[in-house]
Amino acid sequence: MENQDCVFCGIVEDPSESDVVWKDDGVIAFMDINPVTDGHVLVIPRRHHVGLIDLPEATAAHMMRVAQSIARALRASQLRCEGINLFFADGEAAFQEIFHSHLHIFPRYEGDGFVVEALWEGRSRESLRASAEAIRRELV
Repeated sequence: MENQDCVFCGIVEDPSESDVVWKDDGVIAFMDINPVTDGHVLVIPRRHHVGLIDLPEATAAHMMRVAQSIARALRASQLRCEGINLFFADGEAAFQEIFHSHLHIFPRYEGDGFVVEALWEGRSRESLRASAEAIRRELV
């Protein structure tokens, strides 16, 4: 299922303009054109899926296995890599910009300029318990 307007579906269809590091029947992984750090790779399913929820479990698991292989390669490569971040944005509120499921893998090192900013605030035990219950009720 391809989306004619999706840039990632276009890459799946013709990866010749991309720097592919992995491809198989289920996914393709290529260099991000706007990398956080040198070595930033995107893993995408070949079939068009918008977010995490509509991504088949087997495909999501396969994407993670490929991410592990790429992380291993990044750590063994000559690229600077003291750590690895994985990032999956699901929805506009989560900063998803291209609405085709994709997993970012990027090497990290001291002083690389990447920051994660949030208001990390503790929650009461009652609040945590209520959130856990709300989630448990919806699990299938």
